[in-house]
Amino acid sequence: MSGPVVLLAGGTGGAKLARGMLDVVGAEQLIVIANTGDDVELYGAYVSPDPDLVTFWLADLIDERGWGLAGDTFAVMNGLRELGVEVWFNLGDRDLAIGIERARLLREGVRLTDAHQKIATAVGVGTRVLPMSDRPVRTWVRAHGRMWPFQEFMIRGRAEGPVEDVDFRGAPNAPPTPDVLAAIADASAIVIGPSNPVISIGPILALPGIREAISASPAPVVAVSPIVGGEVLKPATVPFMQWAGHELTASGIAGLYAGLIDGLVADERTDAMPLLETDVLMADAAGRRRLAHETLQFALALGSAANSG
Repeated sequence: MSGPVVLLAGGTGGAKLARGMLDVVGAEQLIVIANTGDDVELYGAYVSPDPDLVTFWLADLIDERGWGLAGDTFAVMNGLRELGVEVWFNLGDRDLAIGIERARLLREGVRLTDAHQKIATAVGVGTRVLPMSDRPVRTWVRAHGRMWPFQEFMIRGRAEGPVEDVDFRGAPNAPPTPDVLAAIADASAIVIGPSNPVISIGPILALPGIREAISASPAPVVAVSPIVGGEVLKPATVPFMQWAGHELTASGIAGLYAGLIDGLVADERTDAMPLLETDVLMADAAGRRRLAHETLQFALALGSAANSG
């Protein structure tokens, strides 16, 4: 491959595929563009859930519960509760330390991209994990007759639909970083991870110029479906896909990404576009590596076919 594999990711599915892709191509050949629409500032910290989730997976530090750092303690959260603070967003102590350090760097004028790179390097990650933009984008959700900041909807609102509207606030004024655009332009393959298409990938694709950059790249573009055996592993995907007007099938995912991708990886058939039909569960490390390898080979084959044609 002449250029890196670029993975668009948000949430657990994208992070797990990133870890599998790391095994397949190595740290220097993988670049992850991570959603920052979930970012939130609280407890004096700047919390960036999706870039951190990807980073913890890449560092083999993810906790078995699926978020946060393995073996983390929660003394600060318990202390806040003792002081009468409503702790609705639970952060481990080391996780909180990362958010505090990120907030400090941002106050000093460091770009979000560089602040996260410092954190990734500190935990031993050699792969570049790029926030989608250095400017703030925040996902808001209208449900139950009110607008919710994304994290409050997911935690306090329990992600219960129906979803009435989704707003990526700040997106029109948040261009993708030069790092993101360079990665896309230089890519050998672009993969959209098996993340929630609306709230994990949607904010990335809402940035001005990002779709055009992906379309202009000579790299093949494939998406991995988040639907496993006809169901979603994350129930929150359901109300968002319903709001977007797409069914929970491979065809629905293909329709949502229509005009952007050259092929789809899914475990069910669709005639909507070129398809790699395979197991997308990623139950363990072997499953992550297999799916990453098959996805990359599928993308490269599509690219070769397009070039030869």
